[in-house]
Amino acid sequence: MKRFTVGVLLVFLLCFGFVALGNAQETKIKAGFIYVGPIGDFGWSYAHDQARRIVDDTYPWLETVYVEAVPEGEVEGVIDRLINQEGVDIVVTTSFGFMDGTLSAAQRYPDKIFFHCSGFKRAPNMATYMADFHQVYYLNGVIAGALTKTGKLGYVGAFPIPELKRHINAFALGARRVNPNAQVLVRWLQTSWYDPAGAKEAAESLIAEGVDVLAFTEDSPTVVQVAAEHGLPSFGHYSPMYKFAPNFVASGQLVHWEAIYFDFFAKVYAGLYTPKNLENVDYWWLLREGAVELGADFGMPINPVFEDQLKSTMVNDPIYGEISVYDLVFALLKAMADPEYAFSPFTGPIRDRKGNLRVPEGVRLTMDELITMEWAAEGVVGAWPGEPE
Repeated sequence: MKRFTVGVLLVFLLCFGFVALGNAQETKIKAGFIYVGPIGDFGWSYAHDQARRIVDDTYPWLETVYVEAVPEGEVEGVIDRLINQEGVDIVVTTSFGFMDGTLSAAQRYPDKIFFHCSGFKRAPNMATYMADFHQVYYLNGVIAGALTKTGKLGYVGAFPIPELKRHINAFALGARRVNPNAQVLVRWLQTSWYDPAGAKEAAESLIAEGVDVLAFTEDSPTVVQVAAEHGLPSFGHYSPMYKFAPNFVASGQLVHWEAIYFDFFAKVYAGLYTPKNLENVDYWWLLREGAVELGADFGMPINPVFEDQLKSTMVNDPIYGEISVYDLVFALLKAMADPEYAFSPFTGPIRDRKGNLRVPEGVRLTMDELITMEWAAEGVVGAWPGEPE
């Protein structure tokens, strides 16, 4: 919470400034959250629910309810129940696969507000949002590239959607910045976002192929636990996973969904956001907005267990010159968190693994290009459904 003291103060001033002017609603707002996984998954759904609790506890005028473990094809029925039986004013859907169902419901309930995570379809009463990890995955890749002894990094991915492809590519680009020959071996589950058994099998198979560092996108701590059993470093995902393998989780990607929720709900309460003006509202919040954080745990960017190794590993960086990997990580972190966004991991020249120039020199990909990414970067190995020619 302490990271958002200033932000919370600002949105409170915004809300209650409007109250003083008589422009804010006098009654409570009720929001219903829909999760694709169980809130005990320690991953995506868990992180969303932690953020829901924070904003619910902070805003006295906000009441929230949630429904967990909703199959993506059943979201419309759940939305109907939340609106017609629970009486919610705002529906928050938190999975890419909920996108079409959310849009359909938004069209059927034009007086309600909808807030969809990770999608790109909007309507007058439907906004979108994302706290994206491509910057943090790049930093994780830099760390992983320095820690690997075999040059083989493993990645367990739930589904081959552009979001995961973007993150895997960022991880590979970061690794090859310090270890030009590093490879990222990918295994797709294509079963569920929460599949501990599948994640365990995939991680074991990657280790059998010589992988000695693991990262993942699946909503359980299984991969870090498997890595620890083999004495290998890994990277947590969405929530702090340091506690599951304190000697082996090197870093990870941490999310602060509450940063976005604080802003969005405050603006609804203040009357700035209505069911008629959300078609162009799209939050794409990164390090500079405080929506994501590098770390094995909150406030722990790099696990102290790995600090000495990273400090003693020197590289000749094209921008920073002779520098330790430890210092390079923090230099890049500072540049990416800068309000002017001084560095993007997807700044050219970047070629895909087929040799095609995807990002020309001096060009950085736009948000639209990032969220529709299908190509695989150099160093990525394995199946890549939807890969363009």
